[in-house]
Amino acid sequence: MEKYTQNTALLVMDMQAAMLPSLSNHQELISNNAKAIAAARANNIPVIYVVVGFRKGLPEISLNNKTFAAAKERFAGVPMEEFMKIEPALAPNEGEVTVTKRRFSAFAGSDLAVVLSAYETRHLVLTGIVTSGVVLSTLREAADKDFRLTVLSDCCGDHDPEVHQLLVDKIFPRQADVLTVDQWINA
Repeated sequence: MEKYTQNTALLVMDMQAAMLPSLSNHQELISNNAKAIAAARANNIPVIYVVVGFRKGLPEISLNNKTFAAAKERFAGVPMEEFMKIEPALAPNEGEVTVTKRRFSAFAGSDLAVVLSAYETRHLVLTGIVTSGVVLSTLREAADKDFRLTVLSDCCGDHDPEVHQLLVDKIFPRQADVLTVDQWINA
């Protein structure tokens, strides 16, 4: 893990208690993410949580955005404080940062770039749900921002397992190291 610790941050993305149960492998994802978080903490790697959330009335959701507009009705009656809660088994420790984003990318509508700059981060280790949403969008934007990237493949999940495999096997390796959590810990 030594080569993955300097100027590194672990991004734990969209591991929200309200969203995880929608994935068939959510218990495995919780376990693998807990292992990654513990390893990061043990190696003094900042753990930064990213959640998706909106203000009352959902003013951030445009009807022009096909994906989010479709979810606007679903989110309308949901208390955002509840929706944004991180899975308790993965909860932040005191002092760990939680960033709220407004779109798929962890950078979109959030202050993530400011936090990463303050930590002097140059390398991001990504986990999250869903692989084809937050992980893909964050990876692409972070690559454009010249971050070194690692994706923990078994700490990411998608509603479509074939899409997940395609991304971690064929797409992500073009811009990131793709490892399992155990490979990352033992590197």
